[in-house]
Amino acid sequence: MGEIRIGDPPKVSFGWMALLALAQMGVIMAATVGGQILLPSQVAAIDPVHKEASLAVVLAVAAVCTAVANPLFGAMSDRTASRFGRRRPWIVGGALISAAALTFLAFQQTIAGLVAGWAVAQLAFTGALATAIATVPDQVPILQRGKASALAGVGQLSGPLLGGVVATVLLTGSRPAFLAIAVLVLVLILPFGLLTREPEAAPCPPFSLRDFVRGFWVSPRRHPDFAWAWLSRMLITLTLAMGIGYLQYFLRDAVHYESLFSGSTVEQGVVVLVAVFTLSSVAPTLLAGWLSDRSGRRKPAVFAGGLTMALSALMLTTATSWGSAVAAAALLGAGYGMFVAVDQAMVTQLLPADADRGKDLGIISLSNSASNTLGPVIAAPLVTSAGGYPLMYGVAAAFAVAGATLVWRIRSVR
Repeated sequence: MGEIRIGDPPKVSFGWMALLALAQMGVIMAATVGGQILLPSQVAAIDPVHKEASLAVVLAVAAVCTAVANPLFGAMSDRTASRFGRRRPWIVGGALISAAALTFLAFQQTIAGLVAGWAVAQLAFTGALATAIATVPDQVPILQRGKASALAGVGQLSGPLLGGVVATVLLTGSRPAFLAIAVLVLVLILPFGLLTREPEAAPCPPFSLRDFVRGFWVSPRRHPDFAWAWLSRMLITLTLAMGIGYLQYFLRDAVHYESLFSGSTVEQGVVVLVAVFTLSSVAPTLLAGWLSDRSGRRKPAVFAGGLTMALSALMLTTATSWGSAVAAAALLGAGYGMFVAVDQAMVTQLLPADADRGKDLGIISLSNSASNTLGPVIAAPLVTSAGGYPLMYGVAAAFAVAGATLVWRIRSVR
C-alpha cells in the first residue's frame, strides 16, 4: 500500500490501556515461562546428556516460525475486514490456539513433540501479540504512546513472575503447569479481544499478490530510521535472549543452586530471579514512559536501558555466585524496563505507512524473532566452550552496547 498518513486518533482511557497490558502480559507470561522453565525441565528429563543442544533446537525452530508469522499476520490483519474489526479476530484466535498448543505440550514425552507443540504455540502467541501491538498506532495518540507502552511493558515484565509462581510454587510438574498457563492465557488475553472496540478502518485496495509480497520489503535507503530501529532492537533483545535463555542451566551448572539451597529446585531459583527482575523493572518502566511523553524524547531512555543491560551481563563475566545472579537480575530488569517502555513508542512513530501498520510492526518484531533465533545458536557453543558462561555473558554485553549506540543514528525522533 502507499504511504498514507492518517490523523492522530483521540485519547484512549486507562481501562483500554490496562486491558492491552493484560493481553500482553498473558502472551509474554506463556512464552517466557514455557521457554525458560517448563521446556528446559522437559528437555532435561527427556535428553539429559544433550539438553543444551536439544533445547536450542526446540527454541530455534519456534523462533523461525515466529519470524515468518510476525509480518505475515500483521499484513493479514491490515487487510482483515470483519464486523469485529481488523485486529480483534486475530487476538481472540491467537488466544484460543495458544491455549490448545499449551495443552498439547503438557502431554509430550519426546523432543519432536516439544518442537511441534512449541512451534504452534509461538505462532499463536505471535498472532495475538503482533495484532495487539498494532492497536497502539491505530488507536493511541502520540502523546499517550509512552504511557501506553510503559503500562504494557509492566504487563510484559509481570507476566513471567505470575506464570513462574503458578508453575513452580503453586503447582508441581510440567503437565499441571502447562494446563494452568493455558487457562491464564485465556483469562488475560480474551478480555481485550472481546470487550474493546476498533475504529472503522479505511477500505483496502483490491488484493494484489505481487504488491502483498513486495510490501514485506522496507527499503533501508528510503526509511533509514526504521532500519536503525530494527537493528538496535535486535541487538539489545539478543542480549536478553542470551542472558535468560540458559538461565536455568546457569543456576544448575554454574551457581549450583540446588547445592546452595538444600530442598529447593533450580526452577524455584529461576522464579526468584524473575521476581527480582520484575520488581526492579516496574519503577524504571513507568518513569521512562512518563518522562518520554512529557519531554517528547525517546532515544535517551532506549540508550540508558541498553547500557544498563550490558552492565548486568558484564557482572556475570567475573562472578557466578548466587548474589551476583540476583544483582544482575535487578540491573537487567531496570535496563530492560527502560528499554521496553520507550522503544515500542518510538517505533510507532517511525512506521513507513499508516495503512500498513500491522505489517510494518511485524517487520520490526522480526528483530525479536531474529534475536530469539540467534540467541540459542550463539549461546550454546559459547556455554559449552572453554570460556563457558563468562564468555557468553561477555558477548551478550557487547551486543547490548552496540544496540544502545545505534539508536543515536535515528534522526526523525528525538
